[in-house]
Amino acid sequence: MASGKAEEVLRMEHITKQFGSVYANRDINFDVRAGEVHTLLGENGAGKSTLMNVLFGLYQPTSGDIYVRGRKVKIESPSQAVKLGIGMVHQHFMLVEAMTVFENIILGDTRSAGIFIDRNARRKEILELSEKYGLEADLDQPITELAVGAQQRVEILKALYRGCDVLVLDEPTAALTDTEAEGLFEIMNRLKDEGKSVIFISHKMREVLRVSDRVTILRAGQTVETLDIGEVSGEDLANKMIGRELKPSQYEKNEAAGNEIAVLEHVSYHKNSKHNGLNDVSLQIRAGEVVGIAGVDGNGQSQLAMLLTGNIAPEEGSLNLKGTTVATFDPNGFIRENVSHIPEDRNKAGLVGNMSVADNLVLKITRDPRFSYGNGLHLKKKSIHGYALEMQKKYDIRCSSVGQEARNLSGGNQQKVILARELESSPDLLIAVHPTRGLDIGATRFIHDTVIAQRDRGGAVLLISADFDEILEVSDRILVMFEGKIMGEYSGKNPPIEEISLAMAGK
Repeated sequence: MASGKAEEVLRMEHITKQFGSVYANRDINFDVRAGEVHTLLGENGAGKSTLMNVLFGLYQPTSGDIYVRGRKVKIESPSQAVKLGIGMVHQHFMLVEAMTVFENIILGDTRSAGIFIDRNARRKEILELSEKYGLEADLDQPITELAVGAQQRVEILKALYRGCDVLVLDEPTAALTDTEAEGLFEIMNRLKDEGKSVIFISHKMREVLRVSDRVTILRAGQTVETLDIGEVSGEDLANKMIGRELKPSQYEKNEAAGNEIAVLEHVSYHKNSKHNGLNDVSLQIRAGEVVGIAGVDGNGQSQLAMLLTGNIAPEEGSLNLKGTTVATFDPNGFIRENVSHIPEDRNKAGLVGNMSVADNLVLKITRDPRFSYGNGLHLKKKSIHGYALEMQKKYDIRCSSVGQEARNLSGGNQQKVILARELESSPDLLIAVHPTRGLDIGATRFIHDTVIAQRDRGGAVLLISADFDEILEVSDRILVMFEGKIMGEYSGKNPPIEEISLAMAGK
């Protein structure tokens, strides 16, 4: 563990970052000492990556100051951060795939005079660094041939080669195997032994307890607390991360659900991948209930949603939909079975951005005789326009006209377009994935009201959300997912918060 008297190498004071009216960070204080691992812990959307993007010069703070070794600095670009000894390994690697390991590491090297690089001297330096920190690398291997763990080692080696003293690791184990993660932890220990500092961004409790000296918890863009790791348990951290105050839900809970609409029995998909797979999952979703899936992002929730919408097929186990075992997993087949989907990424999977609001509203029903002739070949523009005006009013879609391109709407109004399209068919099953992510309070309330209305008319809803408050607010039953498994099932009426928080931490 790093000494409490160790030299402070970095301090961020009163950092606020706004995007329009939304606060991603609000008045955050954070400091790092020499030779320590300081973890930023928080749920998805808590503001961890934004804060580090401010530190690395990718964003400029709305207000607040940064000090490096006691000197106030203004970091206006990543290259300036590198000059100050700050390196960052992003969750999605920034390597040039067409190049070799060696070419990626020396890319942007400013130490060479003119256009010529002493390649042999550079190779020698890199190999020495590689050996010193246990970062094995074949310098001549193309990036495209490297496994994820090896690519990550190249990113760390690149940061060290550029002289970093503070290394930011953003969700570094998200795509690693257990063995690769262990290798990373060993590298972090060597960096600490050399007096270098690591900022570790994570929401995996066991890792945090394993590698951290101190932990700063963020929630909803604000600092909750900074703690020495020796003073807290995983349970303490989980409770502080999700917030223990339970506000009563304004929605009545339904404890008398109807028939089973979807039943998963012993379903597995890439079950050895703890963060991108499903491992022996069994669950039921009934008519007239909202089943909430609680858990930190990246524990199999995306794969669960993909399976229940026909985008992937289980490798083991079965899905029974409305009394029939599904034989073919195909999104169109699930649409025909009256399954609707509010996708995780509204821009990539929910809307066609350069199409109008009106056209997005009828994407799934263009063959409906109301809107086309010849089985969808010739569209009835007037009918589509009239229908879009009805939907605009019913779902309070705020746009300049229904002819406006969907990409130019606010996030909340984009989500309302998706809701209108997905709910007007009165689906038997609605899969809602992070439906209010990035939305303001008003839009969030509207979406919650709409989900509850879907339940009250007898529809079945599966709600996947990393926002624990949202799960508590609208769920009739709560299931917790961790590393691809269902850890427990709880009533939504009086949910045991501590028990759920422990299950979310894998305990």
